[in-house]
Amino acid sequence: MTSSRGWLLRLVIAFAFAQGAVSMARPAVSYRALALGADERAIGVIAGVYALLPLFAAVPLGRRTDHGRCAPLLTAGVVLIAGGCALGGTAGSLGAVAAWSGLTGLGHLCFVIGAQSIVARRSAPAEQDRNFGHFTIGASLGQLAGPLAAGAVIGGDMARTSALALYGSAAVAAAALTAMWRIEARPRPVPRAERAKVPVRGILRTRGVPAGIFVSLAVLSATDILTAYLPVVGEQRGIEPAVVGVLLSLRAAATIACRLVMGPMLRLMGRTALLAATCLTGGLLCAALALPVPLWGLAAMLAVLGFCLGVGQPLSMTTVVRAAPEQARSTALALRLTGNRLGQVAAPAGAGLVAGVAGVAAPFVVLGVLLAASAGVAVRAARPARPKRPRGAPAAEPAADRGDAPSPGRHTSGIG
Repeated sequence: MTSSRGWLLRLVIAFAFAQGAVSMARPAVSYRALALGADERAIGVIAGVYALLPLFAAVPLGRRTDHGRCAPLLTAGVVLIAGGCALGGTAGSLGAVAAWSGLTGLGHLCFVIGAQSIVARRSAPAEQDRNFGHFTIGASLGQLAGPLAAGAVIGGDMARTSALALYGSAAVAAAALTAMWRIEARPRPVPRAERAKVPVRGILRTRGVPAGIFVSLAVLSATDILTAYLPVVGEQRGIEPAVVGVLLSLRAAATIACRLVMGPMLRLMGRTALLAATCLTGGLLCAALALPVPLWGLAAMLAVLGFCLGVGQPLSMTTVVRAAPEQARSTALALRLTGNRLGQVAAPAGAGLVAGVAGVAAPFVVLGVLLAASAGVAVRAARPARPKRPRGAPAAEPAADRGDAPSPGRHTSGIG
């Protein structure tokens, strides 16, 4: 751990480029699939394939990273993202579009596991919330710029311009390499006694880990389906691709604003209240997107929704890192990402089925229910476990807390 934060700034810059490439590619993939004759169901399947390879690769990569270096995963991730985007621009069938989208998803997973593990290793406990919050600003910057760039490039000839957008995404991903120097600290020697693998089942049974995974899954599913389905909503409502790009970027800008003020919000509300309130509000707004609101109303809802969605990811990272055994933090973060990818497989595929039956706005209602459920999970997980007591013994006085009481096995350091 170190107090110097130059590494964090470089990591944020690299993440902004990598995420910007992915965020530019995702709507471009949807538009390319539409140009090749895809319907709403096919869009959902293609969006799900993006997460399919990462679903099986996350835990092995996390195991590898627990006691090894993280930086090689960053480089591999950038190469795979750039390759998937460039090859996607050449795709002439829906199957090829889906395959290269899956390669891009695998690259994104590699980058994120390596980057999150670096933040966990180099952050003191009291700095974790702040550093993870700042780290995710890189993602938000990419989510802000990527859709804007895609909307600016994609125009009348959708087949040609979507290919250009994907080639541009590959170039943006390659630019991440310019910031990836001296990001990782020299790893300390790990005693043989600490190298024993913690069983996955044991990590998942640790109090706090399942809740962090579920909250992250819900928030990412909402972000992912917004990115994949807002172009389809725009097509049906007569909204130009450039305007759709602005709307997606507005959501990302609101997420950045949220993460810049997360420290004061945490001090004011406490971790659990903040997480539950933003998930519940986000769920209501997601469901409201199904309504035929005017463009200005849609923009306002996406701005507030983006602010609410900004809380879940960094706090779920910190929750998982604090709850997991120290020698298995990368694996725990990988399990969190596995949950994310499971949501990215199931949610778009489910959204495609729902859209095919009930219309393209219906998946947003499903997302609203999922986010509301995550608020309940966050509240329940924050309740301190009640110790067993002998029959007839007096009950212990409940500890005064704000919904942030540490559970057994969790670190009790402050919220940065």
